[in-house]
Amino acid sequence: MIKQDISEKQANFVYLSIGSNLGDRLTNIESTKKLLILNEIFIQDSSSYYETPSWPNRNFPKFYNVILKVKVDMSLIGLFKVVKNIEKKVGRKKSLKNHPRICDIDIIDFKGINLKTEFNGQEIEAPHPKMHKRNFVIFPLYELNKNWIHPKTKVKINHIINQFKGQELSDIRIV
Repeated sequence: MIKQDISEKQANFVYLSIGSNLGDRLTNIESTKKLLILNEIFIQDSSSYYETPSWPNRNFPKFYNVILKVKVDMSLIGLFKVVKNIEKKVGRKKSLKNHPRICDIDIIDFKGINLKTEFNGQEIEAPHPKMHKRNFVIFPLYELNKNWIHPKTKVKINHIINQFKGQELSDIRIV
């Protein structure tokens, strides 16, 4: 039997973040999950739903967020194309950065690799470059994988969680 370390085990999976702060947020996320499955993105596990204030404008509607552990048989660019198409199908419209949206899908960790590429003038980076600063990503990811290690920085998730203080802790709640 071949022994695998934690980083090799986690490299078989992709973690996606789905968020919504317009309309029926729960239905938007559930519709997104169904479309992922129809596009051969196989959901292995799902975190609880988390609610957080909109950032950076707390006056916008609150977000529901969830992290999915999925299996895919496609490249990072292939997955990026699929999730952007799903966002549109669920109802996402072009808007200003950080404005309310029906559906937002981010590729948080792509098979444990550190990769930066470009598609149609848009930079795609795995792991997501701001994931470690977002309580609505780290807490649900921890729920799914307490042994997760950041592919780029090699920092364990429990150390990342310890950076959150004050309002970042009180602003997140399981729905």
